[in-house]
Amino acid sequence: MAITAQLVKELREKTGAGMMDCKKALVETNGDIDAAVDFLREKGLSSAAKKADRIAAEGTTYILSEGNEAVILEVNAETDFVAKNEKFQVLVSELAQLILAAKPESVEAALELTNAEGVKVADLISTAVATIGEKITLRRFEVKTKTDADAFGSYLHMGGRIGVLVVLEGSTDESAAKDVAMHIAAINPQYVSRDEVSEEEVDRERKVLTEQALNEGKPENIVAKMVEGRLGKFFEDVCLLDQTFVKNSDQKVRDFVKSTGGNVTSFVRFAVGEGIEKREDNFAEEVMNQVKGN
Repeated sequence: MAITAQLVKELREKTGAGMMDCKKALVETNGDIDAAVDFLREKGLSSAAKKADRIAAEGTTYILSEGNEAVILEVNAETDFVAKNEKFQVLVSELAQLILAAKPESVEAALELTNAEGVKVADLISTAVATIGEKITLRRFEVKTKTDADAFGSYLHMGGRIGVLVVLEGSTDESAAKDVAMHIAAINPQYVSRDEVSEEEVDRERKVLTEQALNEGKPENIVAKMVEGRLGKFFEDVCLLDQTFVKNSDQKVRDFVKSTGGNVTSFVRFAVGEGIEKREDNFAEEVMNQVKGN
């Protein structure tokens, strides 16, 4: 029996297994889709779909640089334990290589990329889900470029719980660039400099600080001056170059960067699971769902 793309698609929707696994199952069972479902179940490859509604808020960040290009990505799983799994680490490394080579514009586009064997990224992930036994997702990535006169600074904290990629423009001092990346991992600035903070955000902060000063009973004639002083502290909190350098409390990051002869033009900081609402497992509910599923 001819194994059509539609038949492979139908089996994949039924089982959640990878495209290549579905095709192999259909070949092995001569196109009998029910027998193919059993074949995949026997091989432990039909469990991916069952995990689709789980929350993946653990995992790792990863950085790969090649020449003047680098990528930082976050791949999530359900438990921190999986981040240490060798198969998971191999998958993350392959995803980074494929993304850096193709530079897709979105996660959706990245999932459509194919490796040297013609297997889609989406199918690589599905196969890993079935093998490892947890939901796995490519959450986000960012590709950075530089010139020969610049340096990348990369740093992974706690084995990838936090990942930072920095572009140090006008300096090839990779050690200094890494020091800046470590600072960003520790302090978590939101912007490189004050120029990047929108007027809307500054006005909102100024309004809050003004109300705070008035509520403290400060005279109106000195409130404006106080507010501008407190705005300086706000910029120190959110702007990298205004912050006190973690490796030298007598120095601002701006001064450290200047000493390298370069300038930080951009950075990316990913913390695993940030912004994802983690669900507290309801053991009784999960057992009941498994019973109903069987």
